[in-house]
Amino acid sequence: MNHQIEIGRLLRAGTTGFIAGCRVNQLDAPSFGALVRAPLSDSYQIYGLIHDIHIDDDGLVRQLVTADGVSDEVMKDNRERRIVPVEMSVLAVGYEQDGKIFHLLPPRPPLSLDMIYLCNDKDVVRFTEKFGYLRHVLNAKDAPIGEVIAAHILQAGKAWKMESGKHVNTEGWIEKVTQEVITLLRDDYPTLMNVLGALADIS
Repeated sequence: MNHQIEIGRLLRAGTTGFIAGCRVNQLDAPSFGALVRAPLSDSYQIYGLIHDIHIDDDGLVRQLVTADGVSDEVMKDNRERRIVPVEMSVLAVGYEQDGKIFHLLPPRPPLSLDMIYLCNDKDVVRFTEKFGYLRHVLNAKDAPIGEVIAAHILQAGKAWKMESGKHVNTEGWIEKVTQEVITLLRDDYPTLMNVLGALADIS
């Protein structure tokens, strides 16, 4: 089995997405636009894209930002031992059941404190072979759609490159997914221009 990277535990969830929390020292693994998964059993897991990473303050942080001469030890201690978790907002984009992937909203959400894992390259390639999941991203109301799509394509493209010995090359996948986005947004010119503008920055 491939090494699994744990990035946090579930705080709250709904049908269309969920919020996961992690410690500050776990924050090097998850990133904006990353594909993650939440296994609920051996035969069922939910996939999602991180569309926001949020760091709330707490009472101690409020005191420290106004204090003079805060030592490196105090800063490190607060970052590593802070009680308030870093929160990641995840948009549900599909699920896997009995070995088959569906680009549909999951029939049931994960439960509080379920572990959330970062998808490895093989997971990413397997999930993104077809593009049905994109409609969930493009229909998201509270997400920066263009930036999420661009960040996702950049990261998924790297996964396709790593797996290119078994699949099509990176450029071929990026061209196909970009064309799919254009097709899906053909009747929404402002959003299309926003997405294409973000994609232009990664090309």
